[in-house]
Amino acid sequence: MGVDYYNILKVNRNANDEDLKKSYRRLAMKWHPDKNPNNKKEAEAKFKHISEAYDVLSDPQKRAVYNQYGEEGLKGVPPPGSRSNFSNGNSSAQSDFHFNPRNAEDIFAEFLGSSPFGIGSMRRGRSVRFQPDSGISGGFGGPENVFRSYSEGVGAGRGVSRKPAPVESKLACSLEELYNGSTRKMKVSRNVVNANGRLISETEIFTIDVKPGWKKGTKITFPDKGSEQVNQLPADLVFVIDEKPHDIYKRDGSDLIVNQKVSLAEALSGTTVNLITLDGRELNIPVNDIVSPGFEIVIEKEGMPIVKERGKKGNLRLKFEVEFPARLTAEQQAGIKHILGG
Repeated sequence: MGVDYYNILKVNRNANDEDLKKSYRRLAMKWHPDKNPNNKKEAEAKFKHISEAYDVLSDPQKRAVYNQYGEEGLKGVPPPGSRSNFSNGNSSAQSDFHFNPRNAEDIFAEFLGSSPFGIGSMRRGRSVRFQPDSGISGGFGGPENVFRSYSEGVGAGRGVSRKPAPVESKLACSLEELYNGSTRKMKVSRNVVNANGRLISETEIFTIDVKPGWKKGTKITFPDKGSEQVNQLPADLVFVIDEKPHDIYKRDGSDLIVNQKVSLAEALSGTTVNLITLDGRELNIPVNDIVSPGFEIVIEKEGMPIVKERGKKGNLRLKFEVEFPARLTAEQQAGIKHILGG
């Protein structure tokens, strides 16, 4: 039979109109060249074949000819073994049939009413053509700057739709998650346009791999996964990293800061600071110097991981605050004067 249109469209031979529509919409949206900028040639070829398959299988006459004679029958070429019966008028299904394959982008626009990729209204005679062999930069619809002018709304009044602003959602992470990395799964409900052009609600779970060292404000984008509107480009879904407060550590870029309180006696005579790191290790930090106002200890490579410098970390900075006693007895005052030589 040559090309298997049923396999291309991922449907069985008994597929009805609704099955064809659903499968075509899913595959055409997936393989539209504008959604595959990194492999446009492959996308153009697949998009063209998918549209051609839908054009044939959604038309009862074309489908009947294809089912009986295959791809060659659509082209008016007698299949092997058919002799002259194929073209001499003895086959009623074939005698008056002439297959004229349509432009893939026209089929796409006709199916959805207008293009969701910002190309314009796609009315007959005004469509941006699918030209995989044109030799023009961009491969789809002529030069890339032509497509850009449409998507930016130059064709105002012609049904051109802009891409909506991204849909942003905060992803709150603990400092431990941002230190060690984690995998988060987010359940999102959104509106999508179904095969009949109607808005329906669907739920999807998105997996986000939080990388060690990510900062507050880091954005993770899922293109075209925001809510859709009829005849409008789907919005991008963006998760924005937010940082939960920590009981002990504060973050300053790639450094971690601990505000450590010590008593006056500890400030003068020394102490040891015991900490549990964000990855569960125990740190014992001796303080042998006299702690004065503004005193700070820096421990290298015990801060946050640095995303762009694999294996490197910032520093841990201990900032000390001395707690003075509210009052001293006369005996204590005398003792301190004696010790300090006052």
